[in-house]
Amino acid sequence: MSNSRARMAGWVAAITVAAVAAAGIGYGETRLARSDPPSARPSVTADGPLAAATRSPASSRVPVAPAARAAAVAAALRAPSTAAGLGGRLRGEVIDVAAGTTVYGSGADAPAAPASTAKLLTAAAVLTTRGPDYRIPTSVVAGSGGAVVLVGHGDPTLSGAGSGPTAYPDAARLRDLASAVRRAGVRPTRVVVDDSAFSGPAVSPAWAREDVPSDYGAAITATMTDGGRATPSAVVRSAAPDLAAGAELAALLGRSGLPVGRGAAPAGARVLGTVRSAPVSTLVDQMLMQSDNVIAECLGRQVAMVRGQPTTFAGAAAAIRATVRTLGVDPGTGMRDASGLAAADRLSARTLGRLLAVVATRRGPLGDIVAGLPVAGWSGSLVDRYVAGSARAAAGLLRAKTGTLTGVSALAGLVHDRAGRLLAFAFIADRTASTPAAEAALDTVAARLATCTCT
Repeated sequence: MSNSRARMAGWVAAITVAAVAAAGIGYGETRLARSDPPSARPSVTADGPLAAATRSPASSRVPVAPAARAAAVAAALRAPSTAAGLGGRLRGEVIDVAAGTTVYGSGADAPAAPASTAKLLTAAAVLTTRGPDYRIPTSVVAGSGGAVVLVGHGDPTLSGAGSGPTAYPDAARLRDLASAVRRAGVRPTRVVVDDSAFSGPAVSPAWAREDVPSDYGAAITATMTDGGRATPSAVVRSAAPDLAAGAELAALLGRSGLPVGRGAAPAGARVLGTVRSAPVSTLVDQMLMQSDNVIAECLGRQVAMVRGQPTTFAGAAAAIRATVRTLGVDPGTGMRDASGLAAADRLSARTLGRLLAVVATRRGPLGDIVAGLPVAGWSGSLVDRYVAGSARAAAGLLRAKTGTLTGVSALAGLVHDRAGRLLAFAFIADRTASTPAAEAALDTVAARLATCTCT
């Protein structure tokens, strides 16, 4: 069992207690580029909702509750779904997971910009194709004329940190490859970076110019370190993360002045060393919790590799769509990338809601998605949401993936209503004028599901 599947099993058991003792549970999400430190999290009191959501259960028996009724859900959402912060249009779907029925729908089948909720499809696709335990390799091989060649296969979390913590826990380290070069007795004359595992443009033509470089976006290359950052502590990511990784390798070899360029490893080159990423399940957790666009794009290309598609933005999107269809969910044809960063991406609330309903009922790798979703008022992009007003009632009881673009706010996740019924939900507001107002309104909508006795 993968680590995240073990965590998911514990969480599922824990929410049984929450459903009985706290009258509801759900899932929360992560904000686009950061997670606040633990000191910023709300305190967990002995009898509070966060404690109920995380304590070990005394029993794994789930209480039987009447099926959620569409009329009751519609009544519960009528007022919050028309809040001014939502910009006059909210597309949404709510599914009673156990019954497999839609209990609320409003424009749910209309394609809309999903923003980062699109990462849910990427997570499902890579866990289905690569599996939760796959580790992405990075190698260094002997090149011609004394060169060493850094060969990436799409690990976005390989770290250039010499010691101490890394930007991504459990990341492979570039220093181990430098050590392998030294052990082999190679004194390099230059560093060559081999990005041939990926093809096509490194920056999506569907992205805005300001997306790369930024604190949330980098060029997508098969070789990079620390999520596309030139140094482990950099805030803004790189427009040439592959060359930055080559320069870091040269520095770790004690040869900072070595020339660094792009090229291909010679056929049959001697492998000097190989490191591997954390398991895909861990990368999925990191992608969802921090809504990391670079991890998402690299994982999308892993899906393309398995399915024999080009390792491009378009190829990854096509491979993800094809994989999601095998799960019984129609993603349409509107995905342009794996991260949701493209304003031209299109998914429907129905696609997102039905995928979450599948995730909630399938055993196996897809359970890692549940483990990676942020918790309302507690972790990831939801750490500072659900902490005030009526939405606070869902703190610790809801898990969801958020999505934010200019004019777009989305939320898709899972929550139990007060009667104990598990609901999958997806909401997209795509005419918003204020992101804070839209997020607050979406949180109120989702919190109403957690506090509703929808029977």
